[in-house]
Amino acid sequence: MKNTDSRSHLQGKSIYLDDIPELQGTLYGLVFDSPVAHAKNIKLDYSEAEKLDGVIKILTYKDIPGENQIGAIIPDEELFAENEVHFIGQPIALIVAETERIARDAKKLIKFEAEELPAITDTKIAKERGHFIAPPRTFKIGDLEEGRKKSKYIIKGTSETGGQEHLYLETQGAYAVPKENESITLYSSTQGANSVQKITSEILDISMNKIEVDVNRLGGGFGGKEDQATPWAAMVSLAAFILKKPVKMVLARHDDMRMTGKRHPYTAEYTLGLSEDLKIQFYDVEFIQDGGASADLSPAITERTLFHATGTYFIPNTEITVFSCKTNTLPNTAFRGFGGPQAFFAIDAAMQQAADEIGVDVRKLQFKNLIKENNEFPYGQIATQVEATKCWEAADKLFSIEKQYKEVKDFNTKNTKFKKGISITPLCFGISFTNTMMNHARALVHIYQDGSVGISTGAVEMGQGVNTKMKQVATHVFGISIDKIKLETTNTTRVANASPTAASSGADLNGKAVEIACNELLARLKNTAAEIIDTNSNKIEIKDEFVFNNGKKTDLSWNKLVEAAFVNRVKLSEKGHYVTPEIRFDKSIEKGHPFAYHVYGTAITTAIVDTMRGTYDIESVDIVHDFGKSMNLFLDKGQIEGALIQGIGWVTMEEIRFDEKGRLLSNSLSSYKVPDINSVPKSVKVEALETEGHKHAILKSKAVGEPPFIYGQGAYFAIQDAIKAFNPNYKSDYIAPMTHEKVLMGLYQ
Repeated sequence: MKNTDSRSHLQGKSIYLDDIPELQGTLYGLVFDSPVAHAKNIKLDYSEAEKLDGVIKILTYKDIPGENQIGAIIPDEELFAENEVHFIGQPIALIVAETERIARDAKKLIKFEAEELPAITDTKIAKERGHFIAPPRTFKIGDLEEGRKKSKYIIKGTSETGGQEHLYLETQGAYAVPKENESITLYSSTQGANSVQKITSEILDISMNKIEVDVNRLGGGFGGKEDQATPWAAMVSLAAFILKKPVKMVLARHDDMRMTGKRHPYTAEYTLGLSEDLKIQFYDVEFIQDGGASADLSPAITERTLFHATGTYFIPNTEITVFSCKTNTLPNTAFRGFGGPQAFFAIDAAMQQAADEIGVDVRKLQFKNLIKENNEFPYGQIATQVEATKCWEAADKLFSIEKQYKEVKDFNTKNTKFKKGISITPLCFGISFTNTMMNHARALVHIYQDGSVGISTGAVEMGQGVNTKMKQVATHVFGISIDKIKLETTNTTRVANASPTAASSGADLNGKAVEIACNELLARLKNTAAEIIDTNSNKIEIKDEFVFNNGKKTDLSWNKLVEAAFVNRVKLSEKGHYVTPEIRFDKSIEKGHPFAYHVYGTAITTAIVDTMRGTYDIESVDIVHDFGKSMNLFLDKGQIEGALIQGIGWVTMEEIRFDEKGRLLSNSLSSYKVPDINSVPKSVKVEALETEGHKHAILKSKAVGEPPFIYGQGAYFAIQDAIKAFNPNYKSDYIAPMTHEKVLMGLYQ
């Protein structure tokens, strides 16, 4: 089963936000944003801009009928700045004009004055001054002092990971169409339709039922449209509400890069203790997170870091603290992995440093300390159905770890100009929203009179193939062809109060809701079939679009059965509601059972470095991944490959840079480098671990969106290994990304 959208994508027929036919009289919005990082007493003179022919209106906070607030977790972010600005790119006004070109001409005529204030762009300074998004949080298990007593080796170090631009193909945008009775239909490129609906209703001071948010699909999201799609939707809705005209805004690439948040940069200061037999005894780590100018989703991302701080290892004595710092840069936001990758990088940096200082191979430390059945995570959950060791051993069996290490060593013995490096990246990633209340979903399923099926869910299709999986669930339950099934747009009128499509939970939550609804319908159809052929319903089965009685095919087809049910006034519509069982978390004690299950895996990465130029290639990545019982290996392997390359980009070439005044320097595709086809590993092999899957995964097929991003960090440690093969005196600073310039300096430091 391939992605059912592939054909329309290939033919250019797939509908995205900017493909929606525009209504006559549609107006266009353009944001006037702050040119300075921190200032107060804002004065905006747009009198000349308003006079420009074709400019309809310029909106500011004064035009907002409701609350000028878009903060989803902490109410600390204004839709339009009132008296003070906190980052370059902060929206101050919306220009509404007959064309975007006119709006851009008008923007040049707006005069901005303000009393500029010092800008904080360094998290260390922010921490020293107590500039925090929220109070720090700490997870603990065991006793650090007890761990110290048992440790022969104590390792202290620091690691840093940078930000990352989402660079989705489709930029942020929204299209608002006013309807009767002060209602609005809002087309939004968002991962969280419910959030857009709620915030917009508060901005306009109208009830949520008057705002219909509709999402057909996204041209990529990666977390960047979970929270940060909301302001653009709210702005065009405000304009449409006031002007009684359709209003559209799709950000230009440069505007999108300048005004939207990135992955959170992190600094980690750690102390790691190991016993003489190389078992980890304690881990004391303090993370400093750069949240940017407002909270956005930083508190939730802080949680994900805390939950994944020990990586794939069991550490009996642990203390993990995260400080979320407030700086005068873009509010950072969700990005694939959601704070988890930064935690994984820190623990694997600590492991590598420990191996170097002790004088052993890092893979020996890694394998010896892999998490095992019934071990306890720092947050209190007991590890069950643990596949960490199985994945490592399967990778060794399939890809021969020792052989690959020997080949790298032999190559380096014979070559000087080029050196190779190798690393192993184990994976253990929790699946569920860490905010327990978000783990629920609904689905609406209609069986039409002709036997076709329509499904609505809260899941947003953004290239990951969730629509295909929803169809597969219905196909599995009903025993009919996938061609009979249509996935409707994600719409807040059909499915209300949906959680965002994020946290790798879209397929699980929405798929389970579809399954529940389909099973209810199936039970009714079985009863109808039993009446028709005079048998017991428990003997009825539907497969290949025919009814089977006690294992024998009958003449009653799916279409005839549906028609008979319709004639007999059987209910052919059903709403499924799913709530993830067993999960819980008590923030007052920072303990609980927050995850439905964990995903495991092992990746072996090799890299080759040109010792004269400092350039490198990732030669191979061999992966054994815990898919559970994959319901669509084609789609799932695609997610592995995409996440891997995105992860490699994060730790090698994608470098976010600001100047001291808070201006984004990596603000275009000429100054920000993402992986292209030449950056892709020469060989990527992905093998599925043989496993029974997990009951809380849809059809026992585990989530696959975020976890494989972690495999990408293996590129950093493989490149570092190659540098050490050339320069035995090299000491890593464990600062990612590992750009070509850094490699060259490392080779000759």
